[in-house]
Amino acid sequence: MKKIFNLTLFLILILFQLKLFAEEKNYHKELITDWSRIFPDQNRNAAGPKFFKYIVDKKITYKDFIEFNKLYCSVSGSLIDPNSEPDFLFVNESETNVKICGNYYKCCIPCSCDIMKYSKVQKMKYKFEDGIKEFFVFTIKNPCNKNDFPNRVNKDYFCDGKKINDKQVYNLNDRIVIGLLHDGRNCNKDEIDFVKSHQVTGRYCDLRNNTPLENLDAGMGDIFIKLAR
Repeated sequence: MKKIFNLTLFLILILFQLKLFAEEKNYHKELITDWSRIFPDQNRNAAGPKFFKYIVDKKITYKDFIEFNKLYCSVSGSLIDPNSEPDFLFVNESETNVKICGNYYKCCIPCSCDIMKYSKVQKMKYKFEDGIKEFFVFTIKNPCNKNDFPNRVNKDYFCDGKKINDKQVYNLNDRIVIGLLHDGRNCNKDEIDFVKSHQVTGRYCDLRNNTPLENLDAGMGDIFIKLAR
């Protein structure tokens, strides 16, 4: 009798775990399924802001928001593999130029350099299904007045005339939100030193960020830079 009880209990636990596994969100699959809704013309060049807007407009929890924002590159607009590791870096805060540290999920190494040099972070407050949360986001200036707006980027995604297109991207204090800085906080000295001495965020990014624009051929090349500078 005891053996039967233990076996029954074991089977119940297995079924419960299978149910939890089945109910677990597949964030990556959801983004792939909704790709044509996010990018009707299939052009995702530098369109990280489209992903952010799509995600923040969903009725989701803060945990869902975090997980969705690990799956696209804010610079390129590319999807990222679900098990990718982020780069630890810093970006200056838009008003104070204080260095804010955190994790950045990217499609390729050059994007870490570009986001450090050409974006600024701002603190954003938003109400999710489980309450109001604060976090740091990457932002760029309104690019809609540019004479050299990159022709490989869909301008309609970003702009309504010379104004930011609030229906397509998230406007925060007249800056476009391009993505989430995960675990963002004020840097301490050790963290700044770590970023500056790292082989990617230090040595490689120094080289890339001092290369003339016309000679850039890695990552997004000059597409995001022309949009964000």
